[in-house]
Order: sequence, then structure tokens, then C-alpha cells
Amino acid sequence: MKAGIPSPPEGMEAKDVWCRPRRVGAVVFFDTTVPNPGTVSSEVVPMNPLSNPICSRPAQEALHEGFLALLPRISHHARVCFRHLKCHQKDDALAEVIALAWKWYVRLQEQGKHAAEFPSVLAVFAVRRVRAGRRLCGKERSKDVLTPLAQVRHSFTVAPLPSGSRLGDNVFDQALQDNMQTPVPEQVCFRCDFPRWQGTRSDRDRRLIDDLMIGGRTSQVASKHGLSPSRVAQLRREFHEDWERFCG
Repeated sequence: MKAGIPSPPEGMEAKDVWCRPRRVGAVVFFDTTVPNPGTVSSEVVPMNPLSNPICSRPAQEALHEGFLALLPRISHHARVCFRHLKCHQKDDALAEVIALAWKWYVRLQEQGKHAAEFPSVLAVFAVRRVRAGRRLCGKERSKDVLTPLAQVRHSFTVAPLPSGSRLGDNVFDQALQDNMQTPVPEQVCFRCDFPRWQGTRSDRDRRLIDDLMIGGRTSQVASKHGLSPSRVAQLRREFHEDWERFCG
């Protein structure tokens, strides 16, 4: 036989046993003879299910009773932590906390640990997970403006537009009104006061004000005048405050 290839079993020829594999990793069987009838039992033996003590009905009932004993404490902690939410949001958050607590309670029981010894810890971690936008199934999108997670993380709220207009001051009506023309008295005041105010500033400040007024970005203005973007932002606020003081 060739080096590296074992010899065939006794009583068999090499041509009856060995064959060239068609691809790398092919499996070669020494004996492919069909067994004689009667050598293999035809009896069907059912496989035993996985032995899990929690799968039995008494164990499930005991599991439910144990969790129901902890449920009031978990629910109270969740209501206190989510008391600032609206009614429907509070109900959803409470349901998620209970679902997560139940999932972790069952997992701890499978590991042989007793969650009844630390119900407060179970409630605290469930509330933290829900606050972070993580649910029993899936996770909230942190870049979706309609999700509570994005609103809390970026400090903003979403409110509906008013159903109709009214005679009083309405911020949305003023914002949506198409008025690109400044009233004449304001134009006259600006044309008279703005050059006088610019005259109180230095040449560099006047150039900065002109570039900022035409819509220049902070980084572009900083690069043009050899300043840092943070310094340009500071000067922008200083110009605004000085202009308000000048106008009285």
C-alpha cells in the first residue's frame, strides 16, 4: 500500500474497499454490505423527552405561585419609577417590566437560584432595562423621534399640531405663515441702527459679522479668519447680546 494509507481489513481486497474521494473531506466506508434480515430490530422506541423539572404541571403551578407572590413588589416599584409617564405609556412600561421579571424569574429557577430572596434587585434591573428602551422582544430605535427612548436621550418632546386656528396668538400660525417681507418701520430702524452698531465694533468683528449674516457656517468662518470654531460661537453670542443692549 502507499505510504500514509492504511491497509484494508483482513479478507478484503484493496479494490473492493478503497476508492478515490471525489472531493476533499469525502468519507470512505470500509463495509457497505446491507445487514441480513432480522439483525436490526424494527421496534420503534420512543425517545425520552428532556428531563426538566419545571416542565411538570405541579412545578409550573409552584412557579406561578412563587412569581405571583413577588408581583406586587415588582409592580409597585415600576409604578413609582414610571409615575411621570402618561397613562398608556405607564401601562406599557409596567407590562414590559412584569414580562422581563417573569422571564428572568424562570431562568433563575432553571439555574437553581431562588429569586424570592432578592425581589427588589429583580425589579430594579427590569425597570432599568425598560428605561434603556429594551423590551422583552426587540429594542426601541434611538434615532426615531416618536420613540420615548429618543425623546429622553435627546431631551425633546413631540406634540400634535392644533386642530384649528384661532384669533389669539398662535405660535404655529405665525410659524407657518408665509411672510417674507419685513414691515417698513422695522426696515427703517434696522437701516439706521445697524450701521451705527457696527461702527462700535472693530474691523475684525465687522468682517466676522458680515460673514455670519450671509449664512457662513461656524467652521468656515473660523477657518477664514484663523479662529477656532468654539471662539466663533462665543463671538456670535457676544454680538447678539451686544446688539440687544444697543437696541434697548
